[in-house]
Amino acid sequence: MNEMTSIETTLKDWETDQEVRWCPGCGDYAILKAVQRTLPMLGADPKNTVFVSGIGCSSRFPYYVESYGFHSIHGRAPAVATGIKLANPDLDVWLVTGDGDGMSIGGNHTMHVLRRNLDCQILLFNNEIYGLTKGQYSPTSRIGTPSPTSPAGSVDRPASPCAFALGSGARFVARSYDVSRDLPEVLKAAYRHKGAAFVEIFQNCIVYNKDRFDDFTDKAVAADAQVYCRDGEPLLFAGGAKGLAFDMATLSLKVVDVVDGDWRAADVLVHDVRNRSLAHMLVEMPFGPYPMALGVIHDDPAPTFESAVIAEREGHAASKPADLGQLLARGQTWTVR
Repeated sequence: MNEMTSIETTLKDWETDQEVRWCPGCGDYAILKAVQRTLPMLGADPKNTVFVSGIGCSSRFPYYVESYGFHSIHGRAPAVATGIKLANPDLDVWLVTGDGDGMSIGGNHTMHVLRRNLDCQILLFNNEIYGLTKGQYSPTSRIGTPSPTSPAGSVDRPASPCAFALGSGARFVARSYDVSRDLPEVLKAAYRHKGAAFVEIFQNCIVYNKDRFDDFTDKAVAADAQVYCRDGEPLLFAGGAKGLAFDMATLSLKVVDVVDGDWRAADVLVHDVRNRSLAHMLVEMPFGPYPMALGVIHDDPAPTFESAVIAEREGHAASKPADLGQLLARGQTWTVR
C-alpha cells in the first residue's frame, strides 16, 4: 500500500470497456467484482494502480480493471511486479496468479517476491486444476483427481499455497473463496499491510473441476466446515459449539466441544495474527477432521524490499563519486599478454 492521498471512486470507475471472457459460472467473475467493489473502499487511484499477471485464466484480470496493467509471461509476474515497484515505489501493485502459474513454473518467483517482502498484494486463484490448457492436474490438485494427464487419478501430493507462503517468509497470509461475503474484508486487510500480502482465493472452475470446494463453501455445511480467523477473537466454528485448542501432548491443534458458550473453559485459542507458529498450524490442518481456516491468518509487517533498495541508492548518491579506474582495479587483477 502506498502513502498517497486517497480519492473517491465508484465500481464503474474500475470497470473497462473490454468484454469479460471467462466460462459462464466461473468463480473469476465473483473475484473480479469483489476487487472492483473493494478498490473504491480503499480510496485507491486508478492512475496509481497496476495489476500484473502471468498466464492462465486468472491472468486475464488486468484487461478488466480500469488501471494500468501488465499481462506478462508464464510464472514471471512477480519479477515484473518487482521491477515496477522499484521503478516507482509510489504505485499500488496487485499481482494476480493461479495455482499453476504461481505454484509450478512460477514457484521460484513467488518464493522470492515473498521472502524479499516487496510491497504488493498477491492474489493466487486456486481452482486445483489447469483450466486454460484444458484440465490437467495442477500442483494443488488433490490425490485422486482425474484429468487428461491423470486419467486414473493424480498420485501427486498437493502443495498448500499458504504453507508455501509462510515457508517462504511471507509476513501476511490470508484465505478466502470466490463468492465469500468476507472476501472484500480480506482484500482490505491485504492492502493495508505494508509488504508482500499473500491471499489464496479458492475459485470454482465450472468446466474442469466443478464444485471442488463445496465440502466447505456450500451453505449447508459452511458453519461446521469453516473457522474464520479474526485477530483477538476465539477460534470458534459450528455456531460456537466447537473450537480449536492446543494439544500439549502432540504439540498441535485439536478440535474441542464448547459447552454453553464457555469457550474459555474449553481452552479455545484466541487468534493472534502475529503468532507465526499458530499460522503454520492453521494452514496445515487436514480438512475433514479439522475445519478450513479462512480470513487473515498471519499479519506481522517487516521492512519492505523496495525501502531497503531506496535507502541503499540514497546512501550511494550521498557518497563521493567513485573513480571508475579504481573500481575496475579493485580486488584481484591480472594482465593478459
